[in-house]
Amino acid sequence: MVSLTATILKSSLFSPFTQSTTHAFPTNPLTRPVNLPITANASRKQQNMIPKNPPARQNLYQPFRPPSSPVPPQFRSLDSAGKIEILAGRLALWFEYAPLISSLYNEGLTPPNIEELTGISSIEQNRLIVGTQVRDSIAQSLHEPELIAAFDTGGAELLYEIRLLSTTQRVAAATYIVDRSFDSKRAQDLARAVKDYPSRRGDVGWLDFDYNLPGDCLAFLYYRQSRENKNPSEQRTAMLQLALEAAESEKAKKKLTRELDGGEEEEKVKEEEVKAVKIPVVRLKFGEVAGASSVVVLPVCKAEEGERNVLEAPMETKVGGDFKVVEAEKGWKRWVVLPAWKPVAAIGKGGVAVSFRDDRKVLPWDGKEEPLLVVVDRERSVVEADDGYYLVVVENGLKLKKGSVLKEGNEEKSLGMVLLVVRPPREDDDDWQTSHENWD
Repeated sequence: MVSLTATILKSSLFSPFTQSTTHAFPTNPLTRPVNLPITANASRKQQNMIPKNPPARQNLYQPFRPPSSPVPPQFRSLDSAGKIEILAGRLALWFEYAPLISSLYNEGLTPPNIEELTGISSIEQNRLIVGTQVRDSIAQSLHEPELIAAFDTGGAELLYEIRLLSTTQRVAAATYIVDRSFDSKRAQDLARAVKDYPSRRGDVGWLDFDYNLPGDCLAFLYYRQSRENKNPSEQRTAMLQLALEAAESEKAKKKLTRELDGGEEEEKVKEEEVKAVKIPVVRLKFGEVAGASSVVVLPVCKAEEGERNVLEAPMETKVGGDFKVVEAEKGWKRWVVLPAWKPVAAIGKGGVAVSFRDDRKVLPWDGKEEPLLVVVDRERSVVEADDGYYLVVVENGLKLKKGSVLKEGNEEKSLGMVLLVVRPPREDDDDWQTSHENWD
């Protein structure tokens, strides 16, 4: 037995895998002279062994990859002289040689230099560059080669005019331009009509046109211009005819047809319509919640999930203790923290925030294609105020309806009254940080 212990000690002391306290590791139990069976010591030795083929470590380092060049592949090997030759001779389609202009800018040439060498004016250079960017945004958002191909010849001037529209609006406007064979002047009128339509809310006839249809926006522009002329007059009739040709929705066409047929003017609109209610539409600022002196915590429900989640959300939360701990009456997945704005702070029980993925379904006159939170008071579910807005159930989810409209349909109950609409924070939209919208 003595010889066995000595053998174990010797193998342990000279083993390359022996742990030592010299390097701040715990002492290996095998270095102690103990009387144990060979099988037990062998088992422990196996556990301490380093595997022969350790797994390879994942290489987290990724080399820098510069963004892909906007210059078409066939032109990337050209030097400055070659690029100038392509531009001077217009030896490609306009959207293919347009990136060469930006490339020459990066190489130090100025717009006057390029104009002198290629004959392309500074204004046309800008139009080509912007038109290419608009074309690329449409191509990335919509896979319709025929629509894109329609702008292969002379498309820079047309696409340049719709540069200020959102991507969704660009697609709709480009389709409308191709279908109606518009020139650059009419394309400019179309883009101006789409941008101008939301600001005309409250004008006579505004509700008869659809903001999501570019043709209706253009028709409304012509309709407004027709009202600047005497009734009857040739100028007024001509503008109404243009509006009817431009309109897309049946509602707008019926409205314009009545006007052309000499229908009644809406002289008593203000007496017939219910007075609009002002509902705050607030854009949340970055860091606003962190800097607020008091906040409100609300459960969040998705509009597409329908009525059930709204009804099941916690009705009340309590704040107590030295640390102001928030305690809900039951568990819930989604919560939002908002500054205690006056409409929100007034909620006692029943507050809930309903999230909509597309604001155009909530604010059709000024949709920005972004999500929204609609703060609702479920305690005020009875439809009482004609000029208030209420959250109701529809076939495809939830929707906001005016109290007067619900009363006309004999609907007396809703999921709650709308108190506030919250937009997400954005760095590029300072004008919308805080505003009030007049819902009508």
